[in-house]
Amino acid sequence: MLREDLKNAQIAAMKAGDKPRTGALRLILAKVKDRDIELRTASSQPDDNALVTEVLQKMAKQRKESIELFEQGGRTDRAAEERAELSVIEEFLPSQMDEAATRAAIEEVKAAVGAESVKDMGKVMAELKARHGAVLDMGLASALVKAALA
Repeated sequence: MLREDLKNAQIAAMKAGDKPRTGALRLILAKVKDRDIELRTASSQPDDNALVTEVLQKMAKQRKESIELFEQGGRTDRAAEERAELSVIEEFLPSQMDEAATRAAIEEVKAAVGAESVKDMGKVMAELKARHGAVLDMGLASALVKAALA
């Protein structure tokens, strides 16, 4: 399970004395724990791997945005720290679909839901997320769906 992999990686990093990696893994595990607490009152609990993957995807997106902003502001030192955290986060994320596979999935879903115009974008995106949520870059998918339905 992904959660155990994270815990084992944290222990290994601590034993190796790798402080930046240990810090990044602690941050990831803290975010996962926060998400667990948020879901205590929810009526349905998502699969544990899906929950951890969702947290990792959100963290990766935040790091990418931060890197861009730090570079624009001339803070290369902070951008480097964010890159280091991003590399640790991406180790545990499932590999993302490439653009060609994403286009194929969009066409498949478009045909399945009978989407014809941009008005149907919500249906297509919901079905894409349900089928391929863990391995799909939703930002890329959104742009490609919009283009496919235009």
